[in-house]
Amino acid sequence: MAEELERFDAEGLRTIDDSVAMAEDLVCNHYKMSAAQWLRLRYDIRTLADLAGDEIVHGPFAQVIRYEGKPRGTQLGSATYDFYKICLQDHAILDALRAFPELALGSFSLYVIAHELIHIVRFCRFLQHFNASADERMAEEARVHARTRQILGRLALPGAEAVLDFYDRWMEPMDRLPESPL
Repeated sequence: MAEELERFDAEGLRTIDDSVAMAEDLVCNHYKMSAAQWLRLRYDIRTLADLAGDEIVHGPFAQVIRYEGKPRGTQLGSATYDFYKICLQDHAILDALRAFPELALGSFSLYVIAHELIHIVRFCRFLQHFNASADERMAEEARVHARTRQILGRLALPGAEAVLDFYDRWMEPMDRLPESPL
């Protein structure tokens, strides 16, 4: 299935790589995490070329999947840990860029990646359960979008305003959900 879907080209992958670096810095700084604390988060970010079939979805621009990790050679269950994988959906992102020409890959992917990193920080800090109810997942989406907007709204980044406007329109029906203290 991944063979048929549109993927980022070499230039797009460089833009995604830049967005990952910037999103990591922004989210780490927002949550006032030290470098050591940030490095304890166990996650990876992959594009369509590196996703398994069950990691590919249609609709969302990305998804976070939680896996159970264990150090090599370890037999005991006490050594297991949560490992999160951010699965970027190249095809959905590229479709959105075509449908909304005011969006640019750099600022749009920065929003998407920062949003997913915020989810991971919240899971790791036990601010949100990974396996929440559908209603709680929707409330969490609203909280994470608000946090992403708060972080990116301070930037003087070309194209950021168009991305924030895009997500403001997406969030309109959810504006009455309760806000989280974080």
